[in-house]
Amino acid sequence: MGSGEEDRFDAHKKLLIGLIISFSSLGLIILFCFGFWVYRKNQSPKSINNSDSESGNSFSLLMRRLGSIKTQRRTSIQKGYVQFFDIKTLEKATGGFKESSVIGQGGFGCVYKGCLDNNVKAAVKKIENVSQEAKREFQNEVDLLSKIHHSNVISLLGSASEINSSFIVYELMEKGSLDEQLHGPSRGSALTWHMRMKIALDTARGLEYLHEHCRPPVIHRDLKSSNILLDSSFNAKISDFGLAVSLDEHGKNNIKLSGTLGYVAPEYLLDGKLTDKSDVYAFGVVLLELLLGRRPVEKLTPAQCQSLVTWAMPQLTDRSKLPNIVDAVIKDTMDLKHLYQVWFRDRTGLSPSCLSLNLIDASLGLIRLQILCTLLNQDC
Repeated sequence: MGSGEEDRFDAHKKLLIGLIISFSSLGLIILFCFGFWVYRKNQSPKSINNSDSESGNSFSLLMRRLGSIKTQRRTSIQKGYVQFFDIKTLEKATGGFKESSVIGQGGFGCVYKGCLDNNVKAAVKKIENVSQEAKREFQNEVDLLSKIHHSNVISLLGSASEINSSFIVYELMEKGSLDEQLHGPSRGSALTWHMRMKIALDTARGLEYLHEHCRPPVIHRDLKSSNILLDSSFNAKISDFGLAVSLDEHGKNNIKLSGTLGYVAPEYLLDGKLTDKSDVYAFGVVLLELLLGRRPVEKLTPAQCQSLVTWAMPQLTDRSKLPNIVDAVIKDTMDLKHLYQVWFRDRTGLSPSCLSLNLIDASLGLIRLQILCTLLNQDC
């Protein structure tokens, strides 16, 4: 075996190890969704240069293989500048925080649409300081967002505080959250297949930046469709960093379990160990929402709920069932023949055993990545 072949073998070996460590079974869905999307864009693919010997975090490697992540310098997270607003300025911007200006609501307060003095449209989150937890999350979000700057992470415009309330001012995202678009009155009708894959790619870019290009790395800990916001052109940005953590000198073991039901990785629930895999798992659940148009947890009876992951995984291994579970809104815009070619391309296929909530089987994980790489020859 020549030196070049050995390098390529080592590169694939490192990539395989990264996959085993970093991806839960939902990593397969990530490969599937992006592979199909790119296959639709380019049906005469050239083989990808396999000389890449880069090693590192598997999520970053995957995104670079997809050609969607431009090389960025790591950003050292240092103390950022925060503009402090006068309370009267925010009252004027939101019409006195009137009810008709409310565009969202969370556990600690409401979000209002506003217009600042310089005609900049903004979203103003008003947080009622009813607990120490609310105060901690407010300060944590302001601190982190003042240091993080990326096109797929929500921009902080400033903050304000008074005795009973705190305020965070963001850029306004006119199309609201992905959750509202998928599960609200429109039931996803505004989101074509291509737009859904673009939203997935935007979210992946934001996560890749947080995990790989921030020093120390930032883990969101509460990634979900309601925390992915869309601007007027349906570009996606990750928001709500109240629970996010930077893995600095405090370490991973001192961070308590958090997240939203349906988005929390089983491994995280079992051992409480925090890694970037927690965000990657949640990202996979969001991809299932985009593909299937279903909520991550659905109530079957007043006393019984069903997880989207456990429901979907067995269905996604059956060629005959696949057309019936894809979101009806986008099914007519998808060529199922191409979907089959991506999902069932090799004879080994996928079995229910390797779509369990355990880590990806090594050989099938590598097969899927190789299949995807043969489909890609251009930026997504």
